[in-house]
Amino acid sequence: MYDTIIIGAGMSGLAAGIRLAHFDQRVCILERHTTIGGLNSFYRLRGRDYDVGLHAITNFTPQGTKRGPLARLLRQLRFRWEDFALAPQIGSSIAFPGIQLRFNNDIQLLQSEIERAFPRQRDAFQRLLTQIVDYDDLNDAMFALSTRARLSELITDPLLVEMLLCPLMWYGNAREHDMDWGQFCIMFRSIFLEGMARPFRGVRLILKNLVRRFRELGGELKLRSGVRRVLVDGDVATGVVLENGEELRGRVILSSAGLVETLRMCNDRSHVEAPAPGQMSFIETVSILDKMPREIGHDRTIVFYNDSPKFDWSVPQQELCDLRTGVICSPNNFDYDAGDGQLPEGVVRITSIANYDRWSRLDADQYVLEKLKWYDRAVASAVRFMPEFRGHVIDTDMFTPTTIRRFTSHDNGAVYGAPRKRLEGTTHLKNLFLCGTDQGFVGIVGSIVSGIAMANKHCLRVTESS
Repeated sequence: MYDTIIIGAGMSGLAAGIRLAHFDQRVCILERHTTIGGLNSFYRLRGRDYDVGLHAITNFTPQGTKRGPLARLLRQLRFRWEDFALAPQIGSSIAFPGIQLRFNNDIQLLQSEIERAFPRQRDAFQRLLTQIVDYDDLNDAMFALSTRARLSELITDPLLVEMLLCPLMWYGNAREHDMDWGQFCIMFRSIFLEGMARPFRGVRLILKNLVRRFRELGGELKLRSGVRRVLVDGDVATGVVLENGEELRGRVILSSAGLVETLRMCNDRSHVEAPAPGQMSFIETVSILDKMPREIGHDRTIVFYNDSPKFDWSVPQQELCDLRTGVICSPNNFDYDAGDGQLPEGVVRITSIANYDRWSRLDADQYVLEKLKWYDRAVASAVRFMPEFRGHVIDTDMFTPTTIRRFTSHDNGAVYGAPRKRLEGTTHLKNLFLCGTDQGFVGIVGSIVSGIAMANKHCLRVTESS
């Protein structure tokens, strides 16, 4: 009998496991795949290491900072700041036709850019900052309000509204067209008021440290151990049945698999209203260069681009992908110089919105051809907003919504999960809880904090009272 069974060895599941193991709980983390990390994982191809999904870690604060999500997770998981070895971004931008707003990890740069490009919106932006700083992350009543409506009450220039929405939707919005006000505030703080960084060795460093700490504390990690069914007796989960038929019992179950996906595992699911699954998924191309991006004139860490004054955040219906907007990331353009130096090769990653249903209906030969075609198209779209780099490409790779579906099990390959979040992490069962994306915190730091918060709130409390 385990104190807590955790479904999924992503960031939130591993963080929850460490937190609980610190309190001498008997914890088992179950992972369907042969490796850990979920969407934030890594792989090796043709002699090169690739991160999956990692552009940047948001919520960055410098060493010694006492407040904020990063400081909290380090304290709660008992890591040192050096264990994550984070290098801050050099500088990023939001690029629309004929206008750019630069930003970095100091909000004053974005403020000055808005004053330059939108001088009449100076006071409005200050009022927006005040509302964001005062927002309570766990306020259910405010969370799902329309961000477009809230911004329009404050900012009178529609273009500035679209430019502010673009990066925050790209880095954490499961809802099409609009964004939950609570999610906007969380993402604004994580990107603009805190900042972005990246570990020199990529996401594998963070995952390695999380797994090592979990095992040192006596935690049990089972790979190739997907959950077929959550066993239910009345209003209580009693355990799980694995895909190999093995049955495990647990007092509490914490799932990072997603709300829709977790409810589907429950053997009483016919009595539960099915929530709407997420729809937003992506393709991402990775190009390896024979030069560093800065050598060809590209010095931005991340570029969030949109090719018209109106930003459309929705699944494309007529094509496999929508290339009108995208994200360009260069892992080289972080400030590694103070630590381990530079990456060995130049890298450019380009992300575009994609339609999971259309990608999933391709046969094997069509799939290969469409990947080649959409790699070329995505790169052609991106070079409108960065220097031409195609003549320097020496290797490529690309993942699609079906790749995301395979490694996360999220319906529709939805990167940010279901549109409606469960901030309390509760389900219809007294001892089955959620952590991770569908609980409401996104990104690497957000996922880790989600795991910690839900472990503290539900798993420790339940155990102490039992």
